Amino acid sequence: MSFFAEHRELSRRYFLQTSAAGLVAAGGKTLSAADNPEQAAQAELQKLVGQLQYLTKSQEFRSVERGNPLPYTLKPEQLQATGMTRESWTLDVVADPESNSQLQSPLSRAAGTALDFPALMKLAKKHAVQFFKTVTCNNIRTPLGTGLWEGVPLREVVWMARPVQNVRRVFFDGCHNKDPKQLFRGSLSIGRVLEDPPGMPPVILCYKLNGNWLTGKRGGPVRMVIPEVYGFKCIKWLNRVVLTNRFNANDTYERGNNDIDSWMKSTAGFLAKPRRAMAGRPIPLTGYAQVGVNGVRQVQVWIHPKDKPLPKDDPYLQQGKWKDVKVLGAPKTFGGGLAADGIGPGVVPAVHGFDPKTGRPRQWPPTYALAHWAGLIPGVPAGRYDLRCRTIDNNGIAQPLPRPFKKSGGCDIERITLVVRG
Repeated sequence: MSFFAEHRELSRRYFLQTSAAGLVAAGGKTLSAADNPEQAAQAELQKLVGQLQYLTKSQEFRSVERGNPLPYTLKPEQLQATGMTRESWTLDVVADPESNSQLQSPLSRAAGTALDFPALMKLAKKHAVQFFKTVTCNNIRTPLGTGLWEGVPLREVVWMARPVQNVRRVFFDGCHNKDPKQLFRGSLSIGRVLEDPPGMPPVILCYKLNGNWLTGKRGGPVRMVIPEVYGFKCIKWLNRVVLTNRFNANDTYERGNNDIDSWMKSTAGFLAKPRRAMAGRPIPLTGYAQVGVNGVRQVQVWIHPKDKPLPKDDPYLQQGKWKDVKVLGAPKTFGGGLAADGIGPGVVPAVHGFDPKTGRPRQWPPTYALAHWAGLIPGVPAGRYDLRCRTIDNNGIAQPLPRPFKKSGGCDIERITLVVRG
């Protein structure tokens, strides 16, 4: 069962338990007001969430794909011929013929010097890294999945090509049936490739997801994974890197008014979406928070009667009566098809942001991944309500700010309708 499906089932049971006449914990003990029922319920939910699959299994990621036919659906002999297997994969790292970039040792299929998979694995013995990342589309509200990605920093391969001068940007693209109309491209500044901002993992040539080789459906044998960006820049079926002196981006997503350099934003969403509640009884809520570039310090919810107007001159709902809910800690196990010892003391390569001695995260939640939250809101009179949730980032800025523009990544405040019966 996928994390979202499993969490919804947990939440459904949680709602049934806590909406009884007394607040009932998952273990069956009725909690009195003196027991601090809200705190007890959150603690119990924390235990249960800790047993869930935090990572998304490879086959359960939602897919956004291009190609006709999709490259990984080719017949076995075609997969081999097009470099869609680990045995036949190669990568060009070449200078842009339309700029004055200079490389001393370009890697190219034409010259017989392209990087192959054994050479990538040789680099991996020394340079491999692992990190958590949630893949999300800037035009789709719900994340596609969260994975533990492993790969070699792109800069290690760039240095193999020995760039000399006049390199300002890196273009990259993947296998798309030798049809120029199907070519899907991404780009980065050379600065981002060669150096990592403080606390950030590197841009990688990725070959594993949750400890297993990347499947063709997930972009294998090798894909680009960039920690801080939306999914469209993490090009699948990677087979070419071009170093250029051009300053402009060439991303396919530059079309359609998309902000191609936007970092991931922090947003909150409901996992269990209660549609009905009883008057005067606490309303239990659970959800997820996508952790953007400035992290997630707090998640808040707000219930507002539908028949009352919203505050005036407040387009971003900053003046609402928001209530804090609990951001849950790291799970005990991460699931997702990862081996039991896939994260732990001494694991190689070490997971970015984890203490190699204890195998536990140094802080939670991890940037560019997910957090989970739960809480109760006090009972309200019968009526129809709008229920909303939002994040507060580590700078104290509330969603949808500071960048409330749709094409910079969806960050609208989720709203659901709640009917409270007498």
